[in-house]
Amino acid sequence: MPAPATMENSRLQYWEHFAHGADIGVRGVAPSLAGAFEQAALALTAVVTEPAGLNHDELVEVACEAPDLELLLVDWLNALIYEMVTRRLVFRRFEVRLDGGQLRAMAWGQSIESPGIELAVEPKGATYTALHVGQRPDGHWVAQCVVDV
Repeated sequence: MPAPATMENSRLQYWEHFAHGADIGVRGVAPSLAGAFEQAALALTAVVTEPAGLNHDELVEVACEAPDLELLLVDWLNALIYEMVTRRLVFRRFEVRLDGGQLRAMAWGQSIESPGIELAVEPKGATYTALHVGQRPDGHWVAQCVVDV
């Protein structure tokens, strides 16, 4: 079931999970390609915990480069997983800038050791399974893949 990405319950952009065996598919949909990458990142956070209840007082900058958009999505999500594990953070808000095969982003979140944070699972990595980045006929962008948990 789709989960809204904004407090206004806007259907212009959203994230959702999709079933895939023992793993979890993450999908971001937005009017812009950068927005779809941001929504996919929110879906990744939602694998770990409920993003709406998180603070966003810790800033992390992320940079990735890949030869195509699909590989860039996998690199982006894996970079976030790395930051989650090494910095012990979960992220609530993202700003993504794309320039060809380069991604520059800022991610805001909070420590997983903060009171009130309940963790569901720890993602191991974004995979090439069900990997797709493309524009739908309605003009919205979709960015999705399966995350190994």
